[in-house]
Amino acid sequence: MKKIKIILLLSFLNSFLQCKAQQFYSLNTNMKDIPQGGYVKDINNELSPFVGIYKANYQGNEVTIYISKVEYMLKKRSNKSYYMDALIVKYKVKNSSGTVLQDTQNNNSGDFYSMWSAPEENAVVLYYPGTNCGVGWGKVYLYKKNATQLSWDYRPNDSILDQQNCPGNQDIKIYLPITKDLIFTKQ
Repeated sequence: MKKIKIILLLSFLNSFLQCKAQQFYSLNTNMKDIPQGGYVKDINNELSPFVGIYKANYQGNEVTIYISKVEYMLKKRSNKSYYMDALIVKYKVKNSSGTVLQDTQNNNSGDFYSMWSAPEENAVVLYYPGTNCGVGWGKVYLYKKNATQLSWDYRPNDSILDQQNCPGNQDIKIYLPITKDLIFTKQ
């Protein structure tokens, strides 16, 4: 029995000593500087102030964004994979009669996420994958104005849609507000 305990202890120590500690990188680390399997960590807690549920009205539509923080999210790129702390955004857009135009709350893909932060500007930059077939993909800039308000700046990239190569849902309307300085209020 004593021999088994010693063997188990030696095995544990051997595996512990062979483990290589994962190195952390700050949120603003250039992607080319992140090694395979690296971890981009929210070391200075820059993302947490943005977490919450926010609402705004834009052109007769009520837009609600749900922002949560995830840690150790796997990001796969063509040449490497790494982990990162990020904000994930889900949203719901309703028209003036209350009809839901678009709702991503049950979308678990994590595609609408923060790419980097600008703490000196109280801002984060998010990647938005667009609607069906990627229409409207681009960047959303969120600026923390105060404890209860965010300013929204959505900058979509141009995207040409080939309807024949877009299977499934043909609703390609962009429901998110394509505007700058829209104020969202925390609920």
